[in-house]
Amino acid sequence: MTAVEMLHRNHDYRLLRTIEDPVANAHWCFMHAHRLPRDTGYRACFSVALMKEMRDFLKRTSDHLTLSSTNADANLTHVVMASDANVYNLGGDLELFCRLIRERNREHLLAYARLCVEGVLEIHAGLNRNVHTVALVQGDALGGGLELALSCQTVVAESGVGMGFPEVLFDLFPGMGAYSFLRQRVSPRFAEEMMLNGTIYSSDELHRLGLVDVLVPKGEGVQAVHNLIRRNQRIPHARTALNRLRQIGNAVTLAELMQITEIWVDTAMQLGEKSLRTMERLVRAQQKRPAAVEDTDAAVAPIANVAAR
Repeated sequence: MTAVEMLHRNHDYRLLRTIEDPVANAHWCFMHAHRLPRDTGYRACFSVALMKEMRDFLKRTSDHLTLSSTNADANLTHVVMASDANVYNLGGDLELFCRLIRERNREHLLAYARLCVEGVLEIHAGLNRNVHTVALVQGDALGGGLELALSCQTVVAESGVGMGFPEVLFDLFPGMGAYSFLRQRVSPRFAEEMMLNGTIYSSDELHRLGLVDVLVPKGEGVQAVHNLIRRNQRIPHARTALNRLRQIGNAVTLAELMQITEIWVDTAMQLGEKSLRTMERLVRAQQKRPAAVEDTDAAVAPIANVAAR
């Protein structure tokens, strides 16, 4: 069995590529690893299908850790959220939003939002166990994509990546965790400014502001995550304790996230045709972006090579 075959654990996902690295005690999840032709119009956003697969990955990982944890000195586990597309994630499913708003279907829009916030909260809390979560951002992270990255305990980004909240372009705000996660890293005033100015910042700028923890040149993100994992494994108890301190000192709760997302849903339901047409233009722009890496083995190889050293 090759190193690639040993690492590859996909569980028949259609939109995810998952890797289990037992040597580093790390679980990798790559979004947008679909095997559809490029001309199908796949958009690298948070579709319901993608989020359900991500929740399944998190549950499988949590169950696996429960079964394999035999003592309190078990190695610190890392869960890495990454992407196989040329972007990290473009955010919410705007096409679905338009349809549900026009149908006045508040119930389904709220169910979508709840699926989002439950996922990012589980990642933010480190799956409620001895886990350190890492975002590996190698392409643009917009809207919900940036919320996912900020929900992780460490954000590793490659230089030159675009990151921001464009929701204000259609008179909405990022409502699935942005404010809660931003306020842990920047002042509430700057958090509000970021959410309302529509600016797409570079990863270099956000590193200077403290929103990106590790910044590396383009193409060096995977290696940077492996370096981070090795550093953390040398101090597993201290790293785990610090994660717990974060939760005590500035905890984010499901109740808080749901209160915010209720406001987001109510605001979305008030949007008029002008805002909905803007969403539709953004959907068309998203469809023009190349979607995902076609050669799965080529994409796995960098991780397999590092793990084999």
